[in-house]
Amino acid sequence: MDSVIAEQLGHSHPLARHLDDFLTDLANAGASAHTRRAYRGDLIAFAAHHGEELGALSAAPVRAFLAELADLSPASRKRKRAAVASFAKWAVRHDLLTANPMDRIDTVKVSKSLPRPAAAADVAKVLSVICSRRPRKDLPLDGLRDRVLFETAYVCGARASEVCGLYVEDLDLRLDDEHVRIHGKGGSVRTVLLDDRGYVTLLKLYLARAGYSAGPLFRASINGRGGPLSYDAAHHRWQTYCATAGVEIDIHQLRHAHATELINAGVSIEAVRRRLGHASAETTQLYALLDDKVADAEIRAARRHRDRTSR
Repeated sequence: MDSVIAEQLGHSHPLARHLDDFLTDLANAGASAHTRRAYRGDLIAFAAHHGEELGALSAAPVRAFLAELADLSPASRKRKRAAVASFAKWAVRHDLLTANPMDRIDTVKVSKSLPRPAAAADVAKVLSVICSRRPRKDLPLDGLRDRVLFETAYVCGARASEVCGLYVEDLDLRLDDEHVRIHGKGGSVRTVLLDDRGYVTLLKLYLARAGYSAGPLFRASINGRGGPLSYDAAHHRWQTYCATAGVEIDIHQLRHAHATELINAGVSIEAVRRRLGHASAETTQLYALLDDKVADAEIRAARRHRDRTSR
């Protein structure tokens, strides 16, 4: 049984074995470790609230569980509802429930908010704290690894979890056709052109210094024998670099910054959608709305300046 489930719920909890089976099936279906970890946390919280047998699960305890989350943001409540809904659907499919209680539970509506891209100057400041694009020869490999990892997320518009999961085999560094295959949500794979020459040079330097010809691109141990660097470790290291630089940037804002720069440069919504791996163009369209909002602010500022100078 999953050690976290066993520790927090105990082997004897009526839902413990079922949660473990559910998470195992998620892993077999290709769900990322990040997704499984999020589902596990949400479902453990639900199981702590509902201590009955799975066959007795109805809409009432689900409503009560969600009611206790009223102080959370709509996005957080929606995620927790989705975890319970996925588990209930799995239980019905495996004849552990005769009916899905989530059919009686209203969905949680979340208003779409505009992304918050980081300023290019702030991103550059954090990256320079790690090392320059022309690093010293005595720079430790983990420092060079971190610079390449975070710059990969930035120049590719990739999720940090996607970058942590990259393998050397995902790279194709043939001259004038450099690209990388990024494995995204739901088992999707997209090809992203590596069109920043300075970044490509740094990437090749990292591969040469590390001596990697196959396997995880960003490894947890500096001797190169470890597995992929985890998202949690990458997130912690990024926060440390941001603190050193005196800049507050969430790691996901690297992706937003890249998308916004593409929109500002006149790249089409469809091209940006494919590069970022969005399932729907509606999600990508938010960056265009952000661009419009920035433009409106600039127009208003210009008008205020004109009014002041004309008095």
